Amino acid sequence: MPLTLSAVAERVGGVLNGDPDHTIIGVAPVDLAGPEHLSFVANPRYLPYVQGTRAGALLVPGSLVDRVPEGLATITVKDPHVALYRVLPILHPPEPVEPGVHATAVVEEDVELGENVHIGPFAVVERGARLGDRVRVGAHAVVGRGARVGNDSIIHSQATLYPGVVLGERCVIHSGARIGKEGFGFVWVDGGHRKLPQVGGCVLGNDVEVGCNTTIDRGSVGDTVVGDGTKIDNLVQLGHNDRIGRHVILVSQVGISGSTTVGDGAVLAGQVGVAGHLTIGAGARVGGQAGVIGDVPPGATYSGYPARPHREAMRSQGLIAKLGELYRRVQALEKHLGLGK
Repeated sequence: MPLTLSAVAERVGGVLNGDPDHTIIGVAPVDLAGPEHLSFVANPRYLPYVQGTRAGALLVPGSLVDRVPEGLATITVKDPHVALYRVLPILHPPEPVEPGVHATAVVEEDVELGENVHIGPFAVVERGARLGDRVRVGAHAVVGRGARVGNDSIIHSQATLYPGVVLGERCVIHSGARIGKEGFGFVWVDGGHRKLPQVGGCVLGNDVEVGCNTTIDRGSVGDTVVGDGTKIDNLVQLGHNDRIGRHVILVSQVGISGSTTVGDGAVLAGQVGVAGHLTIGAGARVGGQAGVIGDVPPGATYSGYPARPHREAMRSQGLIAKLGELYRRVQALEKHLGLGK
């Protein structure tokens, strides 16, 4: 849907400097945008690209607007990313999905479907499942026996909800995700590893998003829980009986062992590994590839392996970088003193 710049400025609550009647039809990166595109600059490092841009207008924060070349239309906003959130759905609306059950889908007995549900080709909804209004189940996806899916949730193609899983409203489960699988629980009996039955549940709150090929184990006894508004990237592993708070961010390849608690608003960057039976406090930040082997206090920033306060970790990394020079100095000193081999 085309929009005039005045309409964009009104939509995002920004201040326009440019032709209010100029029309745009989409959003593009600053170096690829044409006159028909809206673009944005949120970080000073992208300012060099602005010099040659052909964009119809730029969303810019107040701190950068004075560095935009003369004659280029701007819409000054507090946060360009928030502005994009408000305008992208209008310029790039999602494709509509027709409600109905595809002829090749399998919907077993005693399934409850809400209004305007879409079930795609070769999808399977097992007996006793309950799907709320406007739920979408993609091709080859599986909704297990007795699962519950809240209104407006989307289960993309080839995702799997194991039996008994509970999803809140407006959840998004991306392709290849496996929700509610058996936890990794074994006990040594009669000379071998024997599976300990995993009889707990898996409950995701409202507005949870789960990335492609992520796995969330159900509880061994009791539930694995993911709180409202939490966003989980691709290739993340959550162990059995984890309790993830509200509005948590888990970036790609995070792995959390069982029975660990992550507090509200915490952020775990890519490839963070967390041992079991720990607590990461509310609002904590853990840097990429950190190895967490102890509790992290609320609001703290940790990094490194083993994970420790970020400043301490950076000092240690700085010292490690100097080890080669220190070794050479010690060798020279030993040679001078006649102590070397």
